[in-house]
Amino acid sequence: MNLPTSFFQDSIDKIRASINSVVVGKKNVVDLAIVAVLCKGHILAEDVPGIGKTTLARALAGALECTFGRIQFTPDLMPSDVLGINWFNQKKHEFEFRKGPVFSQIVLADEINRATPRTQSSLLEAMQEGQVTLDGETRLLPEPFIVIATQNPIDMEGTFPLPEAQLDRFMLRLAMGYPSMEEEEAIVLRFSAKENLPDQKPAIDTKQLLALQAEVSNVTVEDEMRRYVMNIIRISRENERVTLGGSPRSSIALFRASQAQAAISGRDFVIPDDVKYLAEPVLAHRIIPTSNSRLRGYSQSSIVADIVSSVPVPIERE
Repeated sequence: MNLPTSFFQDSIDKIRASINSVVVGKKNVVDLAIVAVLCKGHILAEDVPGIGKTTLARALAGALECTFGRIQFTPDLMPSDVLGINWFNQKKHEFEFRKGPVFSQIVLADEINRATPRTQSSLLEAMQEGQVTLDGETRLLPEPFIVIATQNPIDMEGTFPLPEAQLDRFMLRLAMGYPSMEEEEAIVLRFSAKENLPDQKPAIDTKQLLALQAEVSNVTVEDEMRRYVMNIIRISRENERVTLGGSPRSSIALFRASQAQAAISGRDFVIPDDVKYLAEPVLAHRIIPTSNSRLRGYSQSSIVADIVSSVPVPIERE
């Protein structure tokens, strides 16, 4: 690493501490969110209501001192409500651009599957290229730019499932899960005094975050580890239980996420456990099981687990 290891780890510890001042427990979820941010990747948080998906998004923005924009997706939401609009200023007798909430560093797309496909697709260019094109004019989005989308997996009425092209743009999918008894008691006590989020102090600023992101690419990935990542993705395309396997974009996502996982674990090289740990959150939401697999009860996560177990593990670095 070019940055001092102590500075990198101290920064990660500060980010964790800042988020944990708001979010109770969920260490693995918090670390996965940090991995995505370090890779400039977008996050899909899929879980039942009231688990803390929105709280995590706001806490992440607060820890990184990033501008925060929230979009409540509804069936009547229009692309202009997301991206912005050119409006005619009668005083100046000219058109002016009014930015939408997407022009923020961290954007919460709340209940994204409640919007129509037309509105969902308005985020495609922003998520892939970091820019927005309206009326023939392209405008760059701020850096860093991270979309955190939430959706409820059990409420299907009035929802529009995300298309494959949209799902593939999310680096990883998170599931918050219910808190333990001790965690839920801590949540009740923390929020009993006031309904708003507890006060949160930023851990790092934007300049420091950009430096951390640049540093992740310096983590060493040996040839055999790179092939290990490639083999997992390629086998996902050949698996008999899968209609659609991982794309080349998923290969890049797993490769970069493994670098970030190694970095926050205090290493400057990737090991097989990094790849194994990240395979499910990076790959599961991208694959489409066959109808026969669904009938037999195979979930996306279980299929990914079978794929990973079938790939020979390279010898770990000493």
